[in-house]
Amino acid sequence: MAVAIRLRREGALNRPYFKVVVADTRSPRDGKFIEIVGTYDPKKAGQNSTLKLDRIEHWIGKGAQPSDTVRSLIKKTKNPEAAAKKAAAVAAKKAAPAPKPEPAPIEAESVTSSAPAAIEPAAAPAETTPEPPPPAEPSEAPPPSES
Repeated sequence: MAVAIRLRREGALNRPYFKVVVADTRSPRDGKFIEIVGTYDPKKAGQNSTLKLDRIEHWIGKGAQPSDTVRSLIKKTKNPEAAAKKAAAVAAKKAAPAPKPEPAPIEAESVTSSAPAAIEPAAAPAETTPEPPPPAEPSEAPPPSES
């Protein structure tokens, strides 16, 4: 039996709240699980998760694979100073307005040169005219005579 440590969604519409669970990989996201090992509230700022690290280590030791999000939560819980520093850097980056790139200045020498450049006019695109239809073959009957 393959075991995963993943999130189980709870909470109301537009107000998600997750429980970190140990579950069989074949069971549905919100279905049967083996053990609850923590919680995660993405709407809450700062420390928004609580994990039982000893139980998580126990299950990882038995071969359980954490999901990417749970792996990130474990990392943040083990080293909260680094997570806080990273969050502050992201907040500072969002708060600082992005500098607008200035257009490159046009050099005066390239615009006004004293010697005329030998620039040949661009070749006009070849216009294709439809070929006239082939001349009509004379019919075998003589033309009607006027009398």
